Amino acid sequence: ICDPLHYIARMSRKHCAGLITAAFTGGFGGAVNFIVLIPKLSYCASHLINHFFCDITPLLKLSCSSTFSVELSIYIEGILFTFSSFLLTLTSYIFIISAILKIQSSEGRQKAFSTCASHLACVITLYGTVICLYMRPTTSYSTKRDKYFSLLYIVLGPVKFGIDLGTPDLVEQLGN
Repeated sequence: ICDPLHYIARMSRKHCAGLITAAFTGGFGGAVNFIVLIPKLSYCASHLINHFFCDITPLLKLSCSSTFSVELSIYIEGILFTFSSFLLTLTSYIFIISAILKIQSSEGRQKAFSTCASHLACVITLYGTVICLYMRPTTSYSTKRDKYFSLLYIVLGPVKFGIDLGTPDLVEQLGN
């Protein structure tokens, strides 16, 4: 939390390389699935996507063929990637909160909890928007609502990263 982007200094090069390889492999594997499935759809309506970017849900909405296989793929990947990473993040926050509870001074606990709460709010909002965007049937698709969720998803990533860069106090409190 305190030293983002200092992973190589904190862990072995082999471990870091393994994590990087796993992230790239998972991301590429998820994208390949859609690269294969999306071109098989037929589009008989307008080719104009009413969205901020070419996202999969508005693209499926334009299709006049069955999108079942793509939607099933979205749900499977959502369960594998989104929920598993959410559970890993939640697990790390459980360890962080248990460490905060061991801080002796109430002022230190309060400061650490306030920092942790802002992180947790960003994480919950990030995962919430991803789940609302991708883990539902396209029949409940709303262009206006999804544009707002996409905007939250796009904007909150950099905001969370900015918060992470400004939190050396949390680790200092955990060390005390």
